[in-house]
Amino acid sequence: MFLREVSIKDKTINNSYVYDIPMIQAFNSLSFNKPVTFLCGENGTGKSTLLEAIAIAYGFNPEGGSRNLMFSTCDTHSPLADNLRMVKGFEQAKDGFFLRAESFYNVATSIDENERERSGLLRSYGGKSLHAQSHGESFFALMCNRFYGHGLYILDEPEAALSPNRQLSMLTLMHDLIKEGSQFIIATHSPILMAYPEADIYVCSDEGLTLTAYQDTDNYQVTKSFLQDPKRYLRFLLED
Repeated sequence: MFLREVSIKDKTINNSYVYDIPMIQAFNSLSFNKPVTFLCGENGTGKSTLLEAIAIAYGFNPEGGSRNLMFSTCDTHSPLADNLRMVKGFEQAKDGFFLRAESFYNVATSIDENERERSGLLRSYGGKSLHAQSHGESFFALMCNRFYGHGLYILDEPEAALSPNRQLSMLTLMHDLIKEGSQFIIATHSPILMAYPEADIYVCSDEGLTLTAYQDTDNYQVTKSFLQDPKRYLRFLLED
């Protein structure tokens, strides 16, 4: 693993709202033992906050991008990254990218601006402006063209722009990159992505992080239950 563990340096620090999040209060350390680690949980539990801090502490831009793509449109990230201790592997990643759905527009804009200053950069992203594609197409074009392998890829809800078919294609792409020595850390709600074989799945809750089997996650159980009998769910949810 390029990144083996993250932990809190000082549990007494309380200089930001982030330390009021129950999951962050309960968090001590997280070990990465598999090529793919998923963080899942309800909205607001803090999984994206933790993922962002991990990405920043590793050296990525807070709004996303590679470690060489540095820009800032709105400084809103938490100070948690400064309070993380990183344990890296003996081997250094040759590639890396922090993909976050909420600020992907800003990343695409920065790439276009850099292309105007340094022609040829777009070739790394498929040769076409990410703004000239649909949201889903640009997400997938980025992963297909910019993820070179032997890298650390930190993804925050990549399924946000991807259809179910594209999520299945993403599993194939991930598998190819993992065979080339890559590591993925992904915050997601997608039961499709979470099905990747032998991944570690951590459920984020007020109690902290819990290593959980795929079939025991709410993401899997709720989706399976709904698809088995959607009419029953809808009668309950929509009844007057």
